[in-house]
Amino acid sequence: MPTVLIDAEAISASRPGRPLFTAASFTLSEGDRIGVVGLNGCGKSTLLRILAGETEPESGTVRRGRGARVGVLSQSTVLPAGTVRAAAGGTWQSEAMLQRLGMGDMLDARTDELSGGQTKRVALAALLAGEWEALILDEPTNHLDLDAVRFLEERLAAFTGGLLLVTHDRHVLDRVTNKVVEIDRGALHVHVPSGPNAGSGYSAYLAARIEREEQAAVDEQVRRNAARKELAWLRRGAPARSTKPKARVDAARELTARRPQQSARQGELDLSLGSRRLGSKGIELDGVSWRWDPGGRDVLRGVTLSLEPGDRVGIVGANGAGKSTLLEIIAGRLVPAQGTVERGRTVRIGYYDQLGRDLDLAQSVRDAVAGDKGAPSVEDIGLMRRFWFDGDAQFAAIGTLSGGERRRLQLLLTLIEQPNVLLLDEPTNDLDLDTLRALEDYLDEWPGIVVVVSHDRTFLDRTVSDVIALDGDGTAREVRGGVAGWLAERSAAPRAAAPGPGGPEPGSAQRGKQKSAPVTRQSPSTLRRLVSQTEKKMETLAARQEELTAALGSAGADHGELARVTTELAHVQHELARAEDEWLSLSAQLEAAGP
Repeated sequence: MPTVLIDAEAISASRPGRPLFTAASFTLSEGDRIGVVGLNGCGKSTLLRILAGETEPESGTVRRGRGARVGVLSQSTVLPAGTVRAAAGGTWQSEAMLQRLGMGDMLDARTDELSGGQTKRVALAALLAGEWEALILDEPTNHLDLDAVRFLEERLAAFTGGLLLVTHDRHVLDRVTNKVVEIDRGALHVHVPSGPNAGSGYSAYLAARIEREEQAAVDEQVRRNAARKELAWLRRGAPARSTKPKARVDAARELTARRPQQSARQGELDLSLGSRRLGSKGIELDGVSWRWDPGGRDVLRGVTLSLEPGDRVGIVGANGAGKSTLLEIIAGRLVPAQGTVERGRTVRIGYYDQLGRDLDLAQSVRDAVAGDKGAPSVEDIGLMRRFWFDGDAQFAAIGTLSGGERRRLQLLLTLIEQPNVLLLDEPTNDLDLDTLRALEDYLDEWPGIVVVVSHDRTFLDRTVSDVIALDGDGTAREVRGGVAGWLAERSAAPRAAAPGPGGPEPGSAQRGKQKSAPVTRQSPSTLRRLVSQTEKKMETLAARQEELTAALGSAGADHGELARVTTELAHVQHELARAEDEWLSLSAQLEAAGP
């Protein structure tokens, strides 16, 4: 029987004005990989904080398995003062994780200089490098690029402990989870796939949700039919009524007065706020270049891009490749150092950025929507209701909203201007699944230009037809095969650059022609031995790398010595990278093999 790691019994929590969940019970056992889903503001992050021991439930108890080590990634992360390297743990394992999460070039950066997304990636690297019986992760894919998300999927899929995560990335939910917990109107529903072809926890959740909604409709129809009969019985003449049993009279009145359970949200999310007519000319970039520091590298170099009416373009690339910078230039927030940007006379841009920089956290929702008008109009109140801001939510300070509610408000403020060009920078961050589906459906019919930067493969597949890749050297190119084609390229690149013993050198004519070696399943004892050997090799290479780095500083003006040290250092760094990849692969196999 699987070991119980966390057991919550009859826990409750609320936020000002309404309960989140009441008398909810939940168990996380070894081998569970559970996704937590629900509408924005329903209490997902609160549930995780309670289970992690960061906050106490208003009622009920939470028990931990004896000796269970639980690693936690919160929405808001605070790192200790010092370097990124030290904050992640200071080991070669944590450095390997930083590399895979796009922070490998910032090992010596100070933690107080990091952005919120960089801070979260460092915390995630530290977590993945540790040893835990359970992991609790709140939106772990936010701020990751597609490479890092794919790596995280592989790590989590191979993790044999208990996993609990909140994410709105449907690809991750489908790939990683074997159960889904849904928070709906204060209750917790656990969805577990059944049968040999039942699929993931996410597919079980979708099926169960449809079934629950259909059953609710059937139950309500049955209640209505019964209520009509009882109402007719009650309305029979007064003499008959005087002899009716009191218990049945009370039951009949209760049945006719009963109402179906109120929907979690009133109506569908209606994003159709209109858009201004877009003429024949959209936006054209010609030879655009940008660098943040005068003497630094080019973030963008010679980028030429034409955006025409009806275009649906996704921009992909590693963290730091310049995706958000390109959007800033298209939006006119940045002026390129070189090249030109021409916008059609009718172009009106709506920029849905990932920072929410225009939101005043002390302002109320209604004041933000009203803008300079002072008080919201009848139309404004209707818009807030269409975006699921009803009643007290309209008067709430923006700072008290959940992350997803703030993003939904930001979406409203973007669309209310009726743009005809939409720039969406990580639009899926924090939005719940219902809102994501509504946004995808809206973009299907929207007539203007859409440019999307996102790590969410499902969203990109649904919304864009062309994909532009930024490869980190400043250039932009169109990718065949969309997101899947770009990821296939990225998967093939390390294999070509780091062949096995006796294989061709990088750049040789035989690249890409090697047949894949057959996969051999190895026993856990063999895998542990190989992991240990690889760890020793990495320690040796890391020590040699430090020696060579120090030797560079003491070589002085001896060009011959500088050349020798530089050549050896490049070789050692290449071998260390290969060893890290080998260790990561072996570790994943070992976790999957079990004890």
